[in-house]
Amino acid sequence: MPEAPEPPAPEPRPAAAPTAPPPGAREDFRYIVRFANTDLNGARSVVYALQQVKGMGRRVAEIVSDLAGVPRWERIGNLPEEKTEEMERILGTLHERVPPWLLNRQRDWDTGEDVHVFGPDVDLRRRDDLNRMKMIRCYKGIRHEQGQKVRGQRTRSNGRTGLTVGVTKKMAIQAAQAKKEEEGGKEKKE
Repeated sequence: MPEAPEPPAPEPRPAAAPTAPPPGAREDFRYIVRFANTDLNGARSVVYALQQVKGMGRRVAEIVSDLAGVPRWERIGNLPEEKTEEMERILGTLHERVPPWLLNRQRDWDTGEDVHVFGPDVDLRRRDDLNRMKMIRCYKGIRHEQGQKVRGQRTRSNGRTGLTVGVTKKMAIQAAQAKKEEEGGKEKKE
C-alpha cells in the first residue's frame, strides 16, 4: 500500500510586532511598572495608574505624585525607576505627611495608630478584622458568619439566598388546590 504524502509543515507565525509606544514616550519607556506589588500600565498617567493599586484613590494618588514632585499628567512608564521607588516610599510614610481623616485605617485596632494600608495588606487587614469580629461574637461578626446583611438593611425582600427565591406559580397553584381539597373534606364530614 503506497504511503500518503505528508502534509506540509505549517509556516511559522511572524513574531508579534511590538506595539508602538504612546505619544510622548521616552527612549527608556516601560510598558509595565511594578509598584506596591501591582503591575501598572505604563501608558497611563501617574494619577490614573496609581489608582490601580488597592487602597489608593484619586485623592491619595494626586497627593503622592505631588509630594514626589512628579507631574500628575506624566505617563508612569516615562518615570525613572528612582522616582517610582520614591513614590512608593512616600506612600509608605503617608500617615506622617497628611491629616488622619485622609487615611483609610484610622485608630488601628492592633496598634492604635493612624496608617494608610495599600496593596495586598488591605485584604489581609480586612480578613483579620472579620475574623476578630466573628471570634468575639459581636453582632457584625455573627451576621458575617450567617451571610446576612451587616449594616442594618432590610432583608424581607432583598438579599435572599438559595435556589428558590419568592413563590413559584406552580407551587402556588398546588397550595391553592390542596387548600380547596381540605375545605371540601371538612364540608363532607359535617
